Amino acid sequence: MGIATQLQAKRALKGAGSYQEWREAAEAYDIRTGRDRWRRRDHSQQYDYVSIRTRLDRLRSLKARHDHRGLLYTLNEGIHGNMGGMGKAGLYGHALTGTKLLIEDYIEEIVHTLEHLAGEDTGDISPEEKLDFFRRASHCFGHTAFMMSGSGSLLYFHMGVARALFEADLLPSVMSGSSGGSIIGSIVSSHTDEELRELMEPEVFLQQMPESSKRGGTADPADMEENLKHYLPDDMTFQKAFERTGRAMNVSIAPAETHQTSRLLNATTSPTVLMRSAVMASAAVPGIFPPVTLQALDDDGQLKSYLPSRRWVDGSVSDDMPAKRLARLYGVNHYIVSQTNPHVLPFVTDGHRKQTSLGLLQNAGLRSTREWFNAITMIIDRADRKNGAVTQVASLMRSIINQDYVGDINILPDYRLINPKNLLGFPGEKQVLKLIASGERCTWPKLEMIRLQTRVSRTLREILQRYENSAVV
Repeated sequence: MGIATQLQAKRALKGAGSYQEWREAAEAYDIRTGRDRWRRRDHSQQYDYVSIRTRLDRLRSLKARHDHRGLLYTLNEGIHGNMGGMGKAGLYGHALTGTKLLIEDYIEEIVHTLEHLAGEDTGDISPEEKLDFFRRASHCFGHTAFMMSGSGSLLYFHMGVARALFEADLLPSVMSGSSGGSIIGSIVSSHTDEELRELMEPEVFLQQMPESSKRGGTADPADMEENLKHYLPDDMTFQKAFERTGRAMNVSIAPAETHQTSRLLNATTSPTVLMRSAVMASAAVPGIFPPVTLQALDDDGQLKSYLPSRRWVDGSVSDDMPAKRLARLYGVNHYIVSQTNPHVLPFVTDGHRKQTSLGLLQNAGLRSTREWFNAITMIIDRADRKNGAVTQVASLMRSIINQDYVGDINILPDYRLINPKNLLGFPGEKQVLKLIASGERCTWPKLEMIRLQTRVSRTLREILQRYENSAVV
Protein backbone atom coordinates (compact mmCIF):
# COMPACT_ATOMS: atom_id res chain seq x y z
CA MET A 1 0.00 0.00 0.00
CA GLY A 2 1.66 3.22 -1.15
CA ILE A 3 0.77 5.88 1.43
CA ALA A 4 2.87 9.01 1.13
CA THR A 5 0.92 11.61 3.12
CA GLN A 6 -1.10 11.91 6.32
CA LEU A 7 -4.23 12.67 4.27
CA GLN A 8 -3.78 9.50 2.21
CA ALA A 9 -3.36 7.49 5.42
CA LYS A 10 -6.62 8.96 6.79
CA ARG A 11 -8.45 8.05 3.60
CA ALA A 12 -6.98 4.55 3.67
CA LEU A 13 -8.16 4.09 7.28
CA LYS A 14 -11.69 5.08 6.37
CA GLY A 15 -11.78 2.95 3.23
CA ALA A 16 -10.15 -0.20 4.65
CA GLY A 17 -12.02 -3.36 3.70
CA SER A 18 -10.18 -5.68 6.08
CA TYR A 19 -8.22 -5.51 9.32
CA GLN A 20 -4.97 -6.05 7.43
CA GLU A 21 -5.68 -3.01 5.23
CA TRP A 22 -6.66 -0.96 8.27
CA ARG A 23 -3.50 -2.02 10.12
CA GLU A 24 -1.24 -1.00 7.23
CA ALA A 25 -2.98 2.38 7.01
CA ALA A 26 -2.72 2.82 10.80
CA GLU A 27 1.03 2.14 10.73
CA ALA A 28 1.45 4.69 7.95
CA TYR A 29 -0.64 7.22 9.88
CA ASP A 30 1.41 6.76 13.06
CA ILE A 31 4.62 7.31 11.08
CA ARG A 32 3.29 10.40 9.27
CA THR A 33 2.08 11.98 12.54
CA GLY A 34 5.14 11.07 14.62
CA ARG A 35 3.16 8.82 16.94
CA ASP A 36 5.55 5.94 16.30
CA ARG A 37 8.28 8.03 17.98
CA TRP A 38 6.03 8.37 21.04
CA ARG A 39 5.78 4.57 21.15
CA ARG A 40 9.57 4.15 21.11
CA ARG A 41 10.13 6.53 24.05
CA ASP A 42 9.77 4.97 27.51
CA HIS A 43 8.95 8.28 29.17
CA SER A 44 5.37 9.23 30.04
CA GLN A 45 3.69 10.69 33.11
CA GLN A 46 0.86 8.18 32.75
CA TYR A 47 2.78 5.16 34.05
CA ASP A 48 5.83 4.15 36.11
CA TYR A 49 8.16 3.46 33.20
CA VAL A 50 11.22 3.16 35.49
CA SER A 51 9.63 0.30 37.44
CA ILE A 52 8.51 -1.48 34.26
CA ARG A 53 11.98 -1.16 32.70
CA THR A 54 13.59 -2.48 35.91
CA ARG A 55 11.30 -5.50 36.05
CA LEU A 56 11.83 -6.23 32.34
CA ASP A 57 15.63 -6.15 32.74
CA ARG A 58 15.42 -8.38 35.82
CA LEU A 59 13.34 -11.03 34.02
CA ARG A 60 15.75 -11.06 31.07
CA SER A 61 18.77 -11.33 33.37
CA LEU A 62 17.28 -14.21 35.40
CA LYS A 63 16.32 -16.06 32.25
CA ALA A 64 19.81 -15.64 30.78
CA ARG A 65 21.24 -17.20 33.97
CA HIS A 66 18.65 -20.03 33.90
CA ASP A 67 17.60 -18.98 37.40
CA HIS A 68 14.19 -20.66 37.45
CA ARG A 69 13.66 -20.10 41.16
CA GLY A 70 14.44 -16.41 40.72
CA LEU A 71 11.96 -16.17 37.83
CA LEU A 72 9.26 -17.85 39.90
CA TYR A 73 9.94 -15.52 42.83
CA THR A 74 9.82 -12.43 40.61
CA LEU A 75 6.52 -13.50 39.05
CA ASN A 76 5.14 -14.33 42.48
CA GLU A 77 5.71 -10.70 43.45
CA GLY A 78 2.74 -9.97 41.25
CA ILE A 79 1.59 -10.13 37.66
CA HIS A 80 -1.36 -7.91 36.92
CA GLY A 81 -2.63 -5.88 34.00
CA ASN A 82 -2.07 -2.49 35.59
CA MET A 83 1.46 -2.94 36.94
CA GLY A 84 2.92 0.54 37.30
CA GLY A 85 -0.19 2.01 35.66
CA MET A 86 0.56 0.36 32.31
CA GLY A 87 -3.12 -0.56 31.80
CA LYS A 88 -4.37 3.04 31.71
CA ALA A 89 -6.66 3.73 28.77
CA GLY A 90 -4.78 6.92 27.88
CA LEU A 91 -1.70 4.89 26.98
CA TYR A 92 -3.73 3.13 24.26
CA GLY A 93 -5.38 6.19 22.76
CA HIS A 94 -2.34 8.04 21.42
CA ALA A 95 -1.05 5.77 18.65
CA LEU A 96 -3.33 3.66 16.47
CA THR A 97 -1.06 0.62 16.33
CA GLY A 98 -0.42 0.06 20.04
CA THR A 99 1.04 1.59 23.17
CA LYS A 100 4.57 2.16 24.47
CA LEU A 101 6.98 -0.45 23.11
CA LEU A 102 8.32 -0.83 26.65
CA ILE A 103 4.89 -2.02 27.81
CA GLU A 104 4.55 -4.37 24.85
CA ASP A 105 8.04 -5.79 25.47
CA TYR A 106 7.29 -6.29 29.17
CA ILE A 107 4.04 -8.14 28.45
CA GLU A 108 5.75 -10.38 25.89
CA GLU A 109 8.58 -11.10 28.35
CA ILE A 110 6.10 -12.18 31.02
CA VAL A 111 4.35 -14.45 28.50
CA HIS A 112 7.66 -15.95 27.36
CA THR A 113 8.69 -16.52 30.99
CA LEU A 114 5.39 -18.23 31.80
CA GLU A 115 5.77 -20.52 28.79
CA HIS A 116 9.38 -21.20 29.78
CA LEU A 117 8.39 -22.18 33.33
CA ALA A 118 5.58 -24.36 31.97
CA GLY A 119 8.11 -26.37 29.96
CA GLU A 120 9.81 -29.53 31.09
CA ASP A 121 13.34 -28.08 31.27
CA THR A 122 12.90 -26.61 34.78
CA GLY A 123 13.86 -29.71 36.78
CA ASP A 124 14.33 -27.86 40.06
CA ILE A 125 10.62 -26.94 40.18
CA SER A 126 8.16 -29.83 40.56
CA PRO A 127 5.06 -30.14 38.34
CA GLU A 128 2.87 -29.80 41.45
CA GLU A 129 4.55 -26.52 42.41
CA LYS A 130 4.17 -25.23 38.86
CA LEU A 131 0.48 -26.10 38.73
CA ASP A 132 -0.10 -24.41 42.08
CA PHE A 133 1.66 -21.27 40.81
CA PHE A 134 -0.27 -21.14 37.52
CA ARG A 135 -3.59 -21.57 39.30
CA ARG A 136 -2.80 -18.79 41.75
CA ALA A 137 -1.46 -16.51 39.01
CA SER A 138 -4.56 -17.05 36.86
CA HIS A 139 -6.83 -16.38 39.83
CA CYS A 140 -4.96 -13.21 40.82
CA PHE A 141 -4.60 -11.83 37.30
CA GLY A 142 -8.28 -12.37 36.51
CA HIS A 143 -10.16 -12.96 33.29
CA THR A 144 -11.82 -11.00 30.49
CA ALA A 145 -15.51 -11.08 29.55
CA PHE A 146 -17.21 -9.91 26.36
CA MET A 147 -20.55 -8.23 27.14
CA MET A 148 -23.15 -7.45 24.44
CA SER A 149 -25.92 -4.97 25.22
CA GLY A 150 -29.59 -5.02 24.40
CA SER A 151 -30.03 -3.82 20.87
CA GLY A 152 -33.17 -4.86 18.97
CA SER A 153 -32.39 -5.08 15.26
CA LEU A 154 -28.95 -3.56 15.92
CA LEU A 155 -27.84 -7.01 17.11
CA TYR A 156 -26.02 -7.45 13.77
CA PHE A 157 -23.50 -4.86 14.98
CA HIS A 158 -22.65 -7.35 17.76
CA MET A 159 -22.13 -10.01 15.09
CA GLY A 160 -19.55 -7.75 13.41
CA VAL A 161 -17.75 -7.15 16.72
CA ALA A 162 -17.74 -10.87 17.55
CA ARG A 163 -16.50 -11.69 14.04
CA ALA A 164 -13.58 -9.25 14.33
CA LEU A 165 -12.62 -10.68 17.75
CA PHE A 166 -12.94 -14.26 16.52
CA GLU A 167 -10.82 -13.67 13.40
CA ALA A 168 -8.14 -12.06 15.58
CA ASP A 169 -8.30 -15.06 17.97
CA LEU A 170 -9.30 -12.68 20.78
CA LEU A 171 -12.86 -13.79 21.53
CA PRO A 172 -13.10 -14.27 25.33
CA SER A 173 -14.44 -17.57 26.67
CA VAL A 174 -16.81 -15.72 29.04
CA MET A 175 -19.63 -13.83 27.32
CA SER A 176 -22.87 -12.18 28.32
CA GLY A 177 -25.78 -10.71 26.43
CA SER A 178 -29.21 -9.24 26.93
CA SER A 179 -31.98 -8.94 24.34
CA GLY A 180 -30.31 -8.82 20.89
CA GLY A 181 -26.93 -9.36 22.52
CA SER A 182 -28.18 -12.65 23.97
CA ILE A 183 -29.10 -13.86 20.48
CA ILE A 184 -25.63 -13.27 19.03
CA GLY A 185 -23.85 -14.51 22.16
CA SER A 186 -25.87 -17.74 22.27
CA ILE A 187 -25.26 -18.46 18.60
CA VAL A 188 -21.51 -17.85 19.01
CA SER A 189 -21.17 -19.83 22.24
CA SER A 190 -23.04 -22.89 20.92
CA HIS A 191 -21.03 -23.29 17.70
CA THR A 192 -17.50 -24.66 17.40
CA ASP A 193 -14.65 -22.65 15.91
CA GLU A 194 -14.90 -24.62 12.68
CA GLU A 195 -18.63 -23.88 12.40
CA LEU A 196 -18.14 -20.20 13.23
CA ARG A 197 -15.56 -19.71 10.47
CA GLU A 198 -18.31 -20.45 7.98
CA LEU A 199 -21.31 -19.06 9.84
CA MET A 200 -19.71 -15.68 10.51
CA GLU A 201 -19.21 -14.92 6.85
CA PRO A 202 -21.90 -12.22 6.38
CA GLU A 203 -23.21 -13.69 3.13
CA VAL A 204 -23.40 -17.19 4.64
CA PHE A 205 -25.12 -15.82 7.76
CA LEU A 206 -27.73 -14.15 5.54
CA GLN A 207 -28.25 -17.25 3.40
CA GLN A 208 -28.86 -19.41 6.46
CA MET A 209 -31.45 -17.05 7.91
CA PRO A 210 -34.96 -18.40 7.25
CA GLU A 211 -37.15 -16.33 4.92
CA SER A 212 -39.65 -15.67 7.71
CA SER A 213 -36.99 -13.61 9.53
CA LYS A 214 -36.72 -11.24 6.57
CA ARG A 215 -40.29 -10.00 6.64
CA GLY A 216 -40.75 -6.30 7.27
CA GLY A 217 -42.59 -4.76 10.20
CA THR A 218 -42.38 -5.59 13.89
CA ALA A 219 -40.94 -9.02 14.59
CA ASP A 220 -43.39 -11.69 15.73
CA PRO A 221 -42.31 -13.78 18.77
CA ALA A 222 -43.46 -17.00 17.11
CA ASP A 223 -41.42 -16.22 14.00
CA MET A 224 -38.45 -15.23 16.16
CA GLU A 225 -38.51 -18.55 18.01
CA GLU A 226 -38.88 -20.48 14.77
CA ASN A 227 -35.87 -18.63 13.35
CA LEU A 228 -33.78 -19.33 16.46
CA LYS A 229 -34.37 -23.07 16.03
CA HIS A 230 -32.09 -22.86 13.03
CA TYR A 231 -29.18 -21.86 15.30
CA LEU A 232 -30.21 -23.20 18.74
CA PRO A 233 -31.60 -26.77 18.60
CA ASP A 234 -34.40 -28.00 20.86
CA ASP A 235 -31.98 -29.74 23.22
CA MET A 236 -29.30 -27.02 23.43
CA THR A 237 -28.95 -26.25 27.12
CA PHE A 238 -26.36 -23.95 28.66
CA GLN A 239 -24.44 -26.98 29.91
CA LYS A 240 -24.37 -28.66 26.48
CA ALA A 241 -23.21 -25.44 24.81
CA PHE A 242 -20.33 -25.06 27.28
CA GLU A 243 -19.28 -28.70 26.93
CA ARG A 244 -19.37 -28.33 23.15
CA THR A 245 -17.36 -25.11 22.79
CA GLY A 246 -15.78 -24.20 26.15
CA ARG A 247 -17.49 -20.79 25.95
CA ALA A 248 -19.52 -19.75 28.98
CA MET A 249 -22.55 -17.79 27.78
CA ASN A 250 -24.58 -15.73 30.26
CA VAL A 251 -28.06 -14.42 29.42
CA SER A 252 -29.65 -11.60 31.43
CA ILE A 253 -33.39 -11.77 32.12
CA ALA A 254 -35.62 -9.47 34.14
CA PRO A 255 -38.74 -10.43 36.14
CA ALA A 256 -42.13 -9.50 34.73
CA GLU A 257 -43.50 -9.10 38.27
CA THR A 258 -42.67 -6.37 40.76
CA HIS A 259 -40.49 -7.27 43.78
CA GLN A 260 -38.74 -10.15 41.98
CA THR A 261 -35.05 -10.06 41.13
CA SER A 262 -33.28 -10.36 37.80
CA ARG A 263 -31.33 -13.50 36.90
CA LEU A 264 -28.21 -14.41 34.97
CA LEU A 265 -28.64 -17.76 33.20
CA ASN A 266 -25.56 -19.85 32.42
CA ALA A 267 -24.03 -23.33 32.68
CA THR A 268 -23.23 -22.78 36.38
CA THR A 269 -26.47 -21.33 37.76
CA SER A 270 -28.97 -22.91 35.34
CA PRO A 271 -27.26 -25.70 33.38
CA THR A 272 -30.47 -27.46 32.24
CA VAL A 273 -32.26 -24.35 30.93
CA LEU A 274 -32.71 -24.30 27.15
CA MET A 275 -30.75 -21.46 25.59
CA ARG A 276 -33.52 -20.68 23.13
CA SER A 277 -36.08 -20.09 25.88
CA ALA A 278 -33.56 -17.91 27.74
CA VAL A 279 -32.98 -15.83 24.61
CA MET A 280 -36.72 -15.49 24.00
CA ALA A 281 -37.16 -14.22 27.57
CA SER A 282 -34.24 -11.80 27.31
CA ALA A 283 -35.64 -10.41 24.04
CA ALA A 284 -39.21 -9.96 25.33
CA VAL A 285 -39.47 -6.15 25.28
CA PRO A 286 -41.93 -5.08 28.03
CA GLY A 287 -45.23 -3.83 26.65
CA ILE A 288 -44.50 -5.15 23.16
CA PHE A 289 -43.70 -8.86 23.48
CA PRO A 290 -45.40 -11.12 26.07
CA PRO A 291 -43.35 -12.34 29.05
CA VAL A 292 -41.80 -15.79 28.74
CA THR A 293 -41.74 -18.84 31.00
CA LEU A 294 -38.37 -20.60 30.85
CA GLN A 295 -38.02 -24.17 29.63
CA ALA A 296 -35.50 -26.80 30.75
CA LEU A 297 -34.66 -30.49 30.33
CA ASP A 298 -35.03 -32.82 33.32
CA ASP A 299 -32.76 -35.79 34.12
CA ASP A 300 -34.61 -37.93 31.57
CA GLY A 301 -34.23 -35.32 28.82
CA GLN A 302 -37.93 -34.37 29.02
CA LEU A 303 -39.06 -30.78 28.51
CA LYS A 304 -40.17 -29.07 31.73
CA SER A 305 -41.08 -25.53 32.80
CA TYR A 306 -38.31 -23.90 34.82
CA LEU A 307 -39.65 -21.82 37.73
CA PRO A 308 -43.17 -22.23 36.27
CA SER A 309 -44.70 -19.54 38.47
CA ARG A 310 -42.33 -16.88 37.11
CA ARG A 311 -42.33 -15.03 33.80
CA TRP A 312 -39.42 -13.07 32.39
CA VAL A 313 -38.74 -10.13 30.07
CA ASP A 314 -35.93 -8.16 28.40
CA GLY A 315 -32.78 -8.48 30.49
CA SER A 316 -31.40 -5.10 29.45
CA VAL A 317 -33.94 -3.24 31.61
CA SER A 318 -32.37 -4.58 34.82
CA ASP A 319 -28.88 -5.91 34.05
CA ASP A 320 -27.65 -4.93 30.60
CA MET A 321 -24.00 -5.28 31.68
CA PRO A 322 -23.85 -7.93 34.48
CA ALA A 323 -20.25 -7.14 35.43
CA LYS A 324 -20.54 -7.87 39.17
CA ARG A 325 -22.17 -11.25 38.61
CA LEU A 326 -19.56 -12.27 36.06
CA ALA A 327 -16.85 -11.24 38.52
CA ARG A 328 -18.31 -13.52 41.20
CA LEU A 329 -18.88 -16.48 38.87
CA TYR A 330 -15.69 -16.47 36.81
CA GLY A 331 -13.17 -14.15 38.47
CA VAL A 332 -13.66 -11.60 35.67
CA ASN A 333 -12.08 -8.19 36.25
CA HIS A 334 -11.71 -6.92 32.68
CA TYR A 335 -14.62 -6.15 30.37
CA ILE A 336 -14.97 -5.67 26.62
CA VAL A 337 -18.34 -4.08 25.87
CA SER A 338 -20.24 -3.91 22.58
CA GLN A 339 -22.83 -1.25 23.36
CA THR A 340 -25.75 -0.57 20.99
CA ASN A 341 -28.59 0.15 23.42
CA PRO A 342 -30.43 3.08 21.77
CA HIS A 343 -31.26 4.92 24.99
CA VAL A 344 -27.61 4.70 26.09
CA LEU A 345 -25.68 5.64 22.92
CA PRO A 346 -26.41 9.41 22.97
CA PHE A 347 -24.92 9.68 26.46
CA VAL A 348 -21.79 7.52 26.34
CA THR A 349 -18.42 8.12 24.78
CA ASP A 350 -15.51 5.77 24.39
CA GLY A 351 -16.17 4.89 28.00
CA HIS A 352 -12.93 6.18 29.50
CA ARG A 353 -13.75 8.38 32.47
CA LYS A 354 -11.28 11.25 32.31
CA GLN A 355 -10.27 12.69 35.66
CA THR A 356 -10.29 16.31 34.48
CA SER A 357 -11.93 19.03 36.58
CA LEU A 358 -14.87 19.22 34.16
CA GLY A 359 -15.17 15.44 34.04
CA LEU A 360 -15.25 15.18 37.84
CA LEU A 361 -17.98 17.84 38.03
CA GLN A 362 -20.00 16.09 35.33
CA ASN A 363 -19.74 12.75 37.16
CA ALA A 364 -20.79 14.40 40.43
CA GLY A 365 -23.77 16.02 38.69
CA LEU A 366 -24.79 12.70 37.17
CA ARG A 367 -24.62 10.91 40.53
CA SER A 368 -26.64 13.68 42.17
CA THR A 369 -29.33 13.56 39.46
CA ARG A 370 -29.53 9.78 39.78
CA GLU A 371 -30.00 9.97 43.59
CA TRP A 372 -32.74 12.61 43.25
CA PHE A 373 -34.51 10.49 40.64
CA ASN A 374 -34.34 7.41 42.90
CA ALA A 375 -35.68 9.35 45.87
CA ILE A 376 -38.61 10.86 43.94
CA THR A 377 -39.68 7.57 42.34
CA MET A 378 -39.50 5.74 45.69
CA ILE A 379 -41.78 8.39 47.24
CA ILE A 380 -44.18 7.86 44.31
CA ASP A 381 -44.00 4.10 44.97
CA ARG A 382 -45.21 4.61 48.53
CA ALA A 383 -48.19 6.60 47.28
CA ASP A 384 -49.16 3.71 45.00
CA ARG A 385 -50.20 1.36 47.80
CA LYS A 386 -51.60 -1.29 45.44
CA ASN A 387 -48.33 -1.78 43.57
CA GLY A 388 -50.03 -0.89 40.33
CA ALA A 389 -48.78 0.43 36.99
CA VAL A 390 -47.11 3.46 38.57
CA THR A 391 -44.93 1.28 40.80
CA GLN A 392 -44.01 -1.00 37.90
CA VAL A 393 -43.01 1.90 35.65
CA ALA A 394 -41.04 3.61 38.44
CA SER A 395 -39.21 0.36 39.23
CA LEU A 396 -38.40 -0.12 35.55
CA MET A 397 -37.05 3.41 35.23
CA ARG A 398 -34.86 3.01 38.32
CA SER A 399 -33.42 -0.21 36.92
CA ILE A 400 -32.47 1.54 33.69
CA ILE A 401 -31.00 4.72 35.16
CA ASN A 402 -28.96 2.99 37.89
CA GLN A 403 -27.00 0.73 35.55
CA ASP A 404 -23.41 1.21 34.39
CA TYR A 405 -23.26 0.73 30.62
CA VAL A 406 -19.52 0.82 29.91
CA GLY A 407 -16.53 -1.43 30.53
CA ASP A 408 -12.74 -1.27 30.26
CA ILE A 409 -12.76 -1.44 26.46
CA ASN A 410 -15.88 -0.11 24.77
CA ILE A 411 -16.89 -0.68 21.17
CA LEU A 412 -19.59 1.74 20.06
CA PRO A 413 -21.32 2.14 16.68
CA ASP A 414 -20.25 4.97 14.39
CA TYR A 415 -23.72 6.51 14.80
CA ARG A 416 -25.69 7.67 17.84
CA LEU A 417 -29.35 8.36 17.01
CA ILE A 418 -31.60 5.53 15.81
CA ASN A 419 -35.25 5.63 14.75
CA PRO A 420 -37.09 3.54 17.41
CA LYS A 421 -39.48 2.26 14.72
CA ASN A 422 -36.64 0.35 13.12
CA LEU A 423 -35.56 -1.54 16.23
CA LEU A 424 -38.16 -4.30 16.42
CA GLY A 425 -38.08 -5.71 12.89
CA PHE A 426 -35.69 -7.14 10.33
CA PRO A 427 -33.62 -4.21 8.98
CA GLY A 428 -33.24 -5.59 5.45
CA GLU A 429 -30.33 -7.49 3.93
CA LYS A 430 -28.40 -4.37 2.87
CA GLN A 431 -28.68 -2.89 6.37
CA VAL A 432 -27.68 -6.20 7.99
CA LEU A 433 -24.47 -6.28 5.95
CA LYS A 434 -23.87 -2.62 6.81
CA LEU A 435 -24.30 -3.26 10.55
CA ILE A 436 -21.96 -6.28 10.50
CA ALA A 437 -19.33 -4.27 8.60
CA SER A 438 -19.76 -1.37 11.06
CA GLY A 439 -19.19 -3.71 14.01
CA GLU A 440 -15.96 -4.96 12.43
CA ARG A 441 -14.65 -1.49 11.57
CA CYS A 442 -15.39 -0.14 15.05
CA THR A 443 -13.53 -3.11 16.59
CA TRP A 444 -10.33 -2.87 14.51
CA PRO A 445 -8.93 0.20 16.40
CA LYS A 446 -9.43 -1.69 19.69
CA LEU A 447 -7.85 -5.02 18.71
CA GLU A 448 -4.28 -4.16 19.72
CA MET A 449 -5.44 -2.86 23.10
CA ILE A 450 -7.47 -6.04 23.60
CA ARG A 451 -4.57 -8.25 22.50
CA LEU A 452 -2.12 -6.63 24.90
CA GLN A 453 -4.43 -6.38 27.90
CA THR A 454 -5.55 -10.03 27.60
CA ARG A 455 -2.21 -11.55 26.55
CA VAL A 456 -1.17 -12.76 30.00
CA SER A 457 -4.58 -14.11 31.04
CA ARG A 458 -4.95 -15.98 27.75
CA THR A 459 -1.50 -17.52 28.20
CA LEU A 460 -2.26 -18.63 31.76
CA ARG A 461 -5.54 -20.15 30.60
CA GLU A 462 -3.83 -22.08 27.79
CA ILE A 463 -1.15 -23.38 30.18
CA LEU A 464 -3.78 -24.52 32.69
CA GLN A 465 -5.74 -26.25 29.94
CA ARG A 466 -2.61 -28.18 28.97
CA TYR A 467 -1.97 -29.15 32.60
CA GLU A 468 -5.56 -30.10 33.38
CA ASN A 469 -6.53 -31.36 29.91
CA SER A 470 -10.00 -29.76 30.10
CA ALA A 471 -11.79 -26.50 29.34
CA VAL A 472 -10.83 -23.69 31.71
CA VAL A 473 -12.94 -20.55 31.94
